[in-house]
Amino acid sequence: MSEAPESWFDQPLVFTIADRHVRGRLVRLGPALNRIMAAHDYPPVAERLLAEALVLTVLLGSTLKDERSQLTLQTGGGGPVELLVCDYRGGELRGYMKFDAERLAGIGPDPSLFALFGEGFLAITFDHALTGERYQGIVPLEGASIGEAAEHYFEQSEQIPSLIRLAARRDPEAGCVAGGLLLQHLPEGEAGRDRLHLRREHPEWEHARTIAATLRDEELTDPATSLETLAWRLYHEDEVRVEPGTMVSRGCRCSIEHFSGVLAQFPEAERREMADEGGVIPVDCAFCSRIFPIALDDIAARD
Repeated sequence: MSEAPESWFDQPLVFTIADRHVRGRLVRLGPALNRIMAAHDYPPVAERLLAEALVLTVLLGSTLKDERSQLTLQTGGGGPVELLVCDYRGGELRGYMKFDAERLAGIGPDPSLFALFGEGFLAITFDHALTGERYQGIVPLEGASIGEAAEHYFEQSEQIPSLIRLAARRDPEAGCVAGGLLLQHLPEGEAGRDRLHLRREHPEWEHARTIAATLRDEELTDPATSLETLAWRLYHEDEVRVEPGTMVSRGCRCSIEHFSGVLAQFPEAERREMADEGGVIPVDCAFCSRIFPIALDDIAARD
């Protein structure tokens, strides 16, 4: 399978429209996305959902200023999709989805968010490395897409007017391709910040949001169009400042050393109960679909 130029994949574009107090991010995932998907045999509906969630994770995670900080996105509910979790840290991205294959196959090729999750939730967690603080917001999974659910999160938890567009498809040459846009209206400063219901219809935001709404799914996922071209195409009448974000890569952080350290925190008796007859604890990593054999002797050496 050939790939379009990677310089147009897997690197967010950060842009600002200073005169309108608007910031945005565009991203298109390709090679990194396909490496994540390769760990599991996802059916088309599951692949598209996870791809859009991974794009959303990059859009939100790339707003973190410290590369050691982490953003985690998690959804769950009572529908065919039992769990979806993605995280981003310093450009490293990973994601996994657990689902009931039979129920998922029965809801059709273009299911609603409710059909996928039922009465579900969206949890977004920011772990800030510099301060050690953790902030989590949880909102119902409402709207037509996971992107709309995230807009509700910003409205309720952050009080920042936001527009999120997500799209994913199969490309004959590039494989799974997914793209997204995050657009937000920010105040000039935190002091004297307007209330959300007053700022939602602000002319600056109306202008930026109306233009962004014209962006088509085909443009977000077109390997032949650079993200910078999209930004200029949308806001050519405004003064747009663009800069590249951090490159994105598949970043499963699982290893024998990591799991040995985690297991070393368990009492010795519990570790022996986990082990097989050969004195090995098999640890299954859902993200990369690999089993890591951890020997009891290796764990004991850490005690």
